[in-house]
Amino acid sequence: MIKIVIIEDEAHAAEKLKRLIEEIEPGSRFVDVIPTVKGAVRFFRREEVDLIFLDIQLLDGQSFEIFEQVEIHTPVIFTTAYNQYAIEAFKLNSVDYLLKPVRKEDLKFSLKKYHQMQLGSSEKLKEILEHVHNEQTAYKTRFLIQFGQKMKMVHVSDIAYFFARDKAVYIRTFNGKDYPSDHTLDSLSRLVDPALFRQVNRKIMVNIHSIENMFMLSRSRVKLQMQPPFENASDAIVSIERSKGFREWIENSSA
Repeated sequence: MIKIVIIEDEAHAAEKLKRLIEEIEPGSRFVDVIPTVKGAVRFFRREEVDLIFLDIQLLDGQSFEIFEQVEIHTPVIFTTAYNQYAIEAFKLNSVDYLLKPVRKEDLKFSLKKYHQMQLGSSEKLKEILEHVHNEQTAYKTRFLIQFGQKMKMVHVSDIAYFFARDKAVYIRTFNGKDYPSDHTLDSLSRLVDPALFRQVNRKIMVNIHSIENMFMLSRSRVKLQMQPPFENASDAIVSIERSKGFREWIENSSA
């Protein structure tokens, strides 16, 4: 009996994968299906399994973040919708993969390989995932927000800016609603498309489409008028050290 965990944020894809595995490996035990990086980290800190099926892009980030936070030696079979260029990285590093939508024949072959070999350590997996992340970055298109027992998806295209307040980070949407974020502004800068978002000071990362007006201040600073407005106008100023990069971003952004 194989103890399996599926790290996948698409429920229908996870259910299809479970069904196919059960057909090929009757009696397999599915310990959990996890849609987030945060949930996977919690799981691996308390549980051990025989095999991991791992998607690359999850609701709250990319899979390589898991290996930055917890050590994993379990064999991994990737499930990914990445194009052939990224898939080649897995081939070259001898890590098995399944291209979505998963076909039964491919899954059968991957499980056969699992029985024949041991896949890489956590360091090797981290190296491979970082290679894919660096060579072909898939920026986040949505964030999963949790309110107690409730969860909500916020699409990146609806976000006007991220801002820090009282040692916490929040999302403000174009319709003026605020949501808490589990990420720091620094980590957000690696998760969202830099053509669309830029951090302008220690408190704000702005969507280029939320900027309505810009005003020159002394020492090359730039005051931003954003929509929706930021309540403290003195915080909506591009800092001196970020001013040059901000201007280049405004002029050259493809967003």
